[in-house]
Amino acid sequence: MDPADLPPDERRKKAKEICFDLLAARPRSTDELRQALKRKGFDEETTETLLGKLDQAGLINDAEFAEMWVRSRHANMGLARNALVAELKRKGIDGDIAVQAADEVDREAEEQRARELVRKRLRSLGNVDEQTAIRRLLGFLARKGYPQGLAYTVIREELREFGAESALLDDATLD
Repeated sequence: MDPADLPPDERRKKAKEICFDLLAARPRSTDELRQALKRKGFDEETTETLLGKLDQAGLINDAEFAEMWVRSRHANMGLARNALVAELKRKGIDGDIAVQAADEVDREAEEQRARELVRKRLRSLGNVDEQTAIRRLLGFLARKGYPQGLAYTVIREELREFGAESALLDDATLD
């Protein structure tokens, strides 16, 4: 049914239902809700009025959404600050808010997460030569938004560590 065919009260009620359903699934940015209502055919006035009320009620807050998004995506997906900012901007979050939220991930946390990702990926690389491993790992970390300098340093150090562990394991099997 086209929302324009509904009486104003029904239209507002239906728009509110849609927003509540979306917010029940997970937190959303203001722009995500705006786009969802637009796709459903709601007019701008109804949309903006409802979004204003939801904001006043504390049900949507782009800064809180951005902070939650950064924590979740950094921990679960291993995304670096650059990738997090880009994702937030795609979700309609203001650039300053996105950068501020991504700053929650400091350099040490970013490096530590990169190390965890490299260690995990090293186990699945099999018996590839070092150059191939470096190339694949650099590409992997680049797709996650890690700066090239950090990625290269972490990969080199982890490859050294991994090689030492492999040598120890190989020596142990000879006994």
